[in-house]
Amino acid sequence: MIWIFTLFNKCKGFARFTCLALWIKKNRAEKQKKPLREMATTAVASPFPSLRSRDSHLSRLLSKPPSTINGGRIRKSMPIPVKAKQTAQNNALQYRKLGDSDLQISEITIGTMTFGEQNTEKEAHDMLSYSFEQGINTIDTAEAYPIPMKKETQGRTDLYIGSWIKSRPREKVILATKVCGYSEWSSYIRDNAKVLRVDAANIKESVEKSLKRLNTDYIDLLQIHWPDRYVPLFGEFNYDPSKWRPSIPISEQLKAFQDLIDEGKIRYIGVSNETSYGVMEFVHAAKVEGLPKIVSIQNSYSLLLRCRFEIDLVEVCHPNNYNIGLLAYSPLGAGTLSGKYLDINSEAAKKGRLNLFPGYMERYNKALAKEVTKLYIELAKKHGLTPVQLALGFTRDRSFVTSSIIGATSMEQLKEDIDAFTATTRPLPPEVATGIADIFKRHKDPAII
Repeated sequence: MIWIFTLFNKCKGFARFTCLALWIKKNRAEKQKKPLREMATTAVASPFPSLRSRDSHLSRLLSKPPSTINGGRIRKSMPIPVKAKQTAQNNALQYRKLGDSDLQISEITIGTMTFGEQNTEKEAHDMLSYSFEQGINTIDTAEAYPIPMKKETQGRTDLYIGSWIKSRPREKVILATKVCGYSEWSSYIRDNAKVLRVDAANIKESVEKSLKRLNTDYIDLLQIHWPDRYVPLFGEFNYDPSKWRPSIPISEQLKAFQDLIDEGKIRYIGVSNETSYGVMEFVHAAKVEGLPKIVSIQNSYSLLLRCRFEIDLVEVCHPNNYNIGLLAYSPLGAGTLSGKYLDINSEAAKKGRLNLFPGYMERYNKALAKEVTKLYIELAKKHGLTPVQLALGFTRDRSFVTSSIIGATSMEQLKEDIDAFTATTRPLPPEVATGIADIFKRHKDPAII
């Protein structure tokens, strides 16, 4: 093999690689019993130490199919794109930081207000277990649940969650609950109260009872279910000045929360069914008096109810402004965006909440809301989507939605909802987004009373 070494020393550039190739082939013939890749890394060193790494690399190249060699030039073969894998990664369940907190919550939160009314304890446990197996880590409940609110069932939802959470590592579960706002008709929730208020006594009693029912010693996120002051709620749109009433000062509310945070009973606080004015007042009071800042807002948000949040709360809650995370409830418009209520005689409609509880969220059952729902369903069908995929894909893709709260009364519904997040193109295709925008331009918030 001396002639190869001599020729190598006389050659330059690519010709040296040719010599190197000849040397490798010669060694292969002499040691046929050894695999080529073993040869490339064997203790018998290359006679060209400075090119040892290239020696090994060229050995691997020579073992590749002829398609990687072109016109006498050896080149790297390009990696084959794995589109399916990329799609799976893009559609995997995502996690987002909730406002200023250190909570990394899943983009799906499990809503539980049917537990104890429409769902048994076993059904509740099965759905919670399945959800967490899919990567969902956040549960939303309230002291008022299940819905509809009744003295006979109040707190049952928490009890079902509490019996399930015993078998789970507590630190793996993000538990969010809510204290009731002003109410003259649900005083049964407190031991001694004629009217529910968001003051220190009510907040403390609410938390102590919630901790006991939930079988835990702390709550990750405590939210005010609705404000202590008057605001238009649950479908109402316009503020009625004549309904203004004195309310518990926000600083007083925050001080009560501070005490519970200091005691280690709650970690973070948030609001629900709140307005821009309310959010700004809470943030301002916290800043001025050195009290805990709210990290979240839980408001209704869906294809049928957008304006209340999009007009100005998006700006207020923006990460570069007050950084308040939106937990969007009713992303399916109380189930109407699934299309099940369009046929009132269908089995699904008969089992639905809007029929089981007359008057409940009736704003979604009105004629205009139904007509617009039909338009969205037709849009979904046109683009090969289910109504649920369209509706939940929409909220999923909104940059200001931290997590969508989904509720289900059956495992079948739950699986469909979760799949809408993980199996639907992320984000929805441009032509779908354009179709949604066209419908919205003609029919803004048809569910407003």
